[in-house]
Amino acid sequence: MEDEETLREKLIELKHEHRDLDQVIERLMERQPVDFLQLQRLKKRKLTLKDTIQKIESQLLPDIIA
Repeated sequence: MEDEETLREKLIELKHEHRDLDQVIERLMERQPVDFLQLQRLKKRKLTLKDTIQKIESQLLPDIIA
């Protein structure tokens, strides 16, 4: 398992990329005609990032079973 600092740095990078992708997707949707294939690929990448972010967050903040 990676150390906590490495995970936090990775988390920050992934959140930045996720936010950037969100902006790219918004701009792409404003264009006409919309490139649906590219849009679909970007959304899939964004979803993958979100899943990875959640996984890292759960490693950093594990559930406490009481």
